[in-house]
Amino acid sequence: MKLVIAEKPSVAKSIAAVLGANSRKDGYLEGNGFLVSWCVGHLVELADASAYGENYAKWALADLPILPEHWAYTILPDSRKQFDTLKKLMERPDVASLVCATDAGREGELIFRLVYEQANCKKPVERLWISSMEDSAIRDGFAHLKPSVDYDRLYEAALCRVQADWLVGINATRLFSILYHRTLNIGRVMTPTLALIVQREAAIDAFKPTPFYTVTVAFSDFTVASERITDKPQAEALQAACLTAAHATVKSVERKEKAEKPPALYDLTTLQREANRLLGFTAQQTLDYLQSLYEKKLATYPRTDSRYLTSDMAGSLPLLVNTTAKAMPFAEKLTIRCNPAQVIDDSKVSDHHAIIPTQSIRETDLSALPAGELALLQLICAQLLCAVGQPYAYAETSVVVECAGQEFKAKGRVILNPGWRELGGRYKDTLKNKPEPEKEAWALPILSEGDNLSVVTAAVKEGKTSPPAHFTEDTLLSAMETAGAGEMPEDAERKGLGTPATRAGILEKLIKVGFVERKKVKKATHLMPTHEGVALITVLPDQIQSPSMTAEWEHRLKEIERGGAEPDAFLSEIAAMLTELTGRYEAVKDAAALFPSDKESLGKCPRCGASVVEISKGFVCENRDCGFAIWKENKFFTAKKKKPTKALVTELLSTGRARLTGCYSEKTGKTYDATVVLDDTGGKYVGFKLEFDVASPKRR
Repeated sequence: MKLVIAEKPSVAKSIAAVLGANSRKDGYLEGNGFLVSWCVGHLVELADASAYGENYAKWALADLPILPEHWAYTILPDSRKQFDTLKKLMERPDVASLVCATDAGREGELIFRLVYEQANCKKPVERLWISSMEDSAIRDGFAHLKPSVDYDRLYEAALCRVQADWLVGINATRLFSILYHRTLNIGRVMTPTLALIVQREAAIDAFKPTPFYTVTVAFSDFTVASERITDKPQAEALQAACLTAAHATVKSVERKEKAEKPPALYDLTTLQREANRLLGFTAQQTLDYLQSLYEKKLATYPRTDSRYLTSDMAGSLPLLVNTTAKAMPFAEKLTIRCNPAQVIDDSKVSDHHAIIPTQSIRETDLSALPAGELALLQLICAQLLCAVGQPYAYAETSVVVECAGQEFKAKGRVILNPGWRELGGRYKDTLKNKPEPEKEAWALPILSEGDNLSVVTAAVKEGKTSPPAHFTEDTLLSAMETAGAGEMPEDAERKGLGTPATRAGILEKLIKVGFVERKKVKKATHLMPTHEGVALITVLPDQIQSPSMTAEWEHRLKEIERGGAEPDAFLSEIAAMLTELTGRYEAVKDAAALFPSDKESLGKCPRCGASVVEISKGFVCENRDCGFAIWKENKFFTAKKKKPTKALVTELLSTGRARLTGCYSEKTGKTYDATVVLDDTGGKYVGFKLEFDVASPKRR
């Protein structure tokens, strides 16, 4: 038997159907010589810091940095049953080998390998590497399974990435949370991304608009304009001079025929950007819809960073283009031409080719798709049809006119061939929220050098320089993609913050932890830093918030994946940085003003030093990652028919002990007085013990 392990149940079912493993069992399918099972996302993860010592359950500066010599792993409780199923299947004597069929990327490789290693499996493994879930692609993939060893470097890069994230997240989060007495989530990629947003808002706040003026001169059938003038009286003087002159002379006329190439196909980031701009989808929504389309066999692999196809796809591309055109209403009655050469470039495809629809759209009732999935599929189809289409061709005429001793300019355009833009325009006409229309092309009259023109009127137009725009998900994804690119070698394979697969999750986490919020302004949704997000970036040192440094790390991870760098050296550099940071960093003076709390502090948390505040169910540490809490329905107190009060908790936090009167004894049914002592060991629940007076406790 051959054991096939997919990433999700839905993918496993599709693979099983192709392989003929049709007998459903508990946690797997069987048949035709195959067992097909699945992970449920990440079954195995890096263990928390407490796995390296009980003392790490409490947050203390003296324990930092936490740098594991040997990494510990944990099996997620909710996933234990499926892990046990996979382990038993691996151990079956009739299972001779395995096929890793998780998603064909860095994270998919990590998911499988961690399960394989934690199950202590030694059986041989082959790799299924496909870009489509179509039956034909699955069959072809199984006919050309690859040796697992070919992906060892991919796994090393994936493991290195998750370990680096752990080191930065655990150490930096604890350091800054302890020093500033509140939860401050720090992430290797998340924090530099927040820095981009905060820096953009700072630039907007500091921006001071500068007025400028242009003089326009109108003739009978066209208008020309001057360069920008910063002095208004100077502009008004030029306007008056033009009116006085009453005539102008054509100094030059230049006509050029130009062509605008069709756009490239989508990779994940460009698709997320376009879907945000045209459809209003968040990056995470786009990824979720695309993942579903992939599993429904309607689109190719989502997490790709390539915008091109491979040469072996050239023969089948015209049929796919024809199928796509017939399925899309905006392409109806249009002559669709297909030039495969425009979208094929083997040198620009690494692990996966660009995102395109599949032939399965031909026999699928697309109207039955959820609205979001259908809208995204139509966007992908429109891009394919545009990408293989004809160039947009036009003739551009530039004219320079002299009036009152100054030069004025105008440009005109005549469309020679609408090309791919015709279909793109028809697609955009179907959208509910149509984008702002582009300026229509307009033609200049026939002019010749030396022509004398009569001035009809002249005017002064005032404008102001514009501040930088607030980030939308579209523009922030672009900034993440290019962050630090200027400091990278030109041949760097990956630049920027994060990867196409992780950027959506980073944005969602920034919002979840309260550092960023979405604000809808007219048609756009801006990403704005919260007060806490700005405060965090204000106090963080450069090495934690630097987009350039994190972009360099991402580049190094890609080099590890390609065999050009070693994981140990990379992790050692991060460990050295954290050792220096935790050893030398001092809290910014008067930083308390940056992190105000709207709740009264009852004292400092004995675990991390943050404030303990009262909520409806108890008294909790404001540092949400700390876990310290004294619940009002605490079993220790309810057994004595008592509830911890605000005064009692305040005293416990101050001195570690407090007097408790009228305690009920379950054995005698009587009451007594005692001293309750805070006996916290850093576990899931806070511990207490009682101390009695030297004399016998008073019973009532």
